[in-house]
Amino acid sequence: MTFDEKRAAAVELLASKGLWRASYAPTLVAWLWRLGAKIPPPHFAGFFGTLLFSGSVFGVAWGLLMWVITWSRHGVSPLAAVGISAAVGLLFGLGMASYYRYSARKHSIPTWNAFVPPEARRDRS
Repeated sequence: MTFDEKRAAAVELLASKGLWRASYAPTLVAWLWRLGAKIPPPHFAGFFGTLLFSGSVFGVAWGLLMWVITWSRHGVSPLAAVGISAAVGLLFGLGMASYYRYSARKHSIPTWNAFVPPEARRDRS
């Protein structure tokens, strides 16, 4: 089974659980899939992977935006800007990782490595 087939089955499972598409295939993740990235849907990803991915993306984007909009004009040092952005990214990452782990447990969604799509189960029989 290819990664794309497993991802499609995972997305189908998430949709069948009543989750919103924006939750199981956020825009950035969907773009990365289109570019060929082999990352699982967030509900299947591990806590620390989600924390690192979402925290770093948000921290960098938020920090750059804050630098352009306000920090550079108010004399915030680059080192302070990096520290604040890292702290905000960590908090955001913790929030997202906690949400996805809670939601995965609530909806009985396995980890990516433990997920065996129904088609693959039939093939093994």
